[in-house]
Amino acid sequence: MKTVAQMLRTKSSSNVHAIGPNQTVLQALQLMAEHNVGALLVTEGDRLLGIFTERDYARKGVLQGRSSIATPVRDVMSVPVVTVEPRQSIRECMTLMTERHLRHLPVVEEGRLQGLLSIGDLVKETIAEQDGLIQHLEQYIRGD
Repeated sequence: MKTVAQMLRTKSSSNVHAIGPNQTVLQALQLMAEHNVGALLVTEGDRLLGIFTERDYARKGVLQGRSSIATPVRDVMSVPVVTVEPRQSIRECMTLMTERHLRHLPVVEEGRLQGLLSIGDLVKETIAEQDGLIQHLEQYIRGD
């Protein structure tokens, strides 16, 4: 199974979208819509402070009656952020996401942000690996 580093190298889009903690929830939602993503990393300089997701907006914003125009992202972001390192396996990431009910995992190495993995990225990679294994086994059975 591939490592996170290997997956990040082959990932089609390596863009990580971020927002500052003092920007509003509305600005975050606009940025998420613009880039068609479900999460933004909350950063200050090169420091990862938190993560803001659609789930945060629904549970900590809308359901609590907060105004998306007036509420800063820092008030509704998830902290602490669960992260992974590039040397970890895709299987470890999937286990972590399943156990912690996460949809996004920032990749951090020596305190520096390397990328962001989504559950969709991991599912896509797992399917590709399984397809390759099936193809290999079929060739083996046929004697190719």
